[in-house]
Amino acid sequence: MPYAILAAVLVALDQLVKYLVLQNIELGAHVPFIPHLLELTYVKNTGAAFSIFSEHTWLLALVSLVMSVLLALAIWKNFFHHPLGKVILTLLLAGAVGNLIDRVFRGFVVDMFNVLFMNFAVFNVADICVVVGGIAAALYYLFLADKLEPHPGRETDDDPA
Repeated sequence: MPYAILAAVLVALDQLVKYLVLQNIELGAHVPFIPHLLELTYVKNTGAAFSIFSEHTWLLALVSLVMSVLLALAIWKNFFHHPLGKVILTLLLAGAVGNLIDRVFRGFVVDMFNVLFMNFAVFNVADICVVVGGIAAALYYLFLADKLEPHPGRETDDDPA
């Protein structure tokens, strides 16, 4: 239940920021946010990261839907038993759902965060959840899963000898 609440809060935050951008910033306009670091720029993205697959919004929506269902099932079925693993899956789920909502109801994803100190794609809160969740999932799997996740059949210190 706490993971469902976290996912709902992150999706709500994503949708709130997108709503505020849609209501207050014209398409393509730039609004200062954090001087010399970040500005808000309203961009319609019909594709995925860096606008790849921009002509296939329906396919990206389908992939987002499938991933959302799989991630929700992974959380519900305890794919990861440790709370950190579940939080990571929750971040991925929130990101997938946040952008799925846009693709289904708008036909495009609203992006707004524009990094000023380097040439980078404009992104949104859902994208942040996906990237942070994806990096965290890789690190968790590589460095923590063996220590934090139970392994059937492995002897533990509690096993009688």
